[in-house]
Amino acid sequence: MVIKHASQKDIAALTAVETACFPPAEAATEKEFIDRVQYYGNHFWLLYEGDKLLAFVDGFVTDEPDLTDVMYEDAALHNEQGAWQMIFGVNTLPEYRRHGYAGQLLRRAIADARQQGRKGLVLTCKERLLPYYAKFGFQDEGVTDKSTHGNVAWHQMRLSF
Repeated sequence: MVIKHASQKDIAALTAVETACFPPAEAATEKEFIDRVQYYGNHFWLLYEGDKLLAFVDGFVTDEPDLTDVMYEDAALHNEQGAWQMIFGVNTLPEYRRHGYAGQLLRRAIADARQQGRKGLVLTCKERLLPYYAKFGFQDEGVTDKSTHGNVAWHQMRLSF
């Protein structure tokens, strides 16, 4: 298994994994991945086994302290010098879940953010996933009013260094 950052050649695989992990109202599109990889491919952590993408984590960097819906839509808002590493997606193909792959990628994203001098990481998740992200040190800040992506109630979680 190999962990790497994203390039344009990963777009089809990213789109396929995202589609397998999220309902259409929540899933990023191929166009969004093209833009995301262009602006912040080095803020994708992809886990490949051979030529098969099993899991990935992605998100951009910003000085904004809270994750908002516009961030998902506008990759150009990425600021490489920003204080906060946002996490937009934590994806593992359903048939490869429960093997610790997402955890490996989250730990790498956390380590990279720390090494890059960020203040920490921010993500949103559904209530049922709060205990999962808490294992990595994320603190629940409650249901956010800044993201209604896919018409879902999202909890914002933060890991501060």
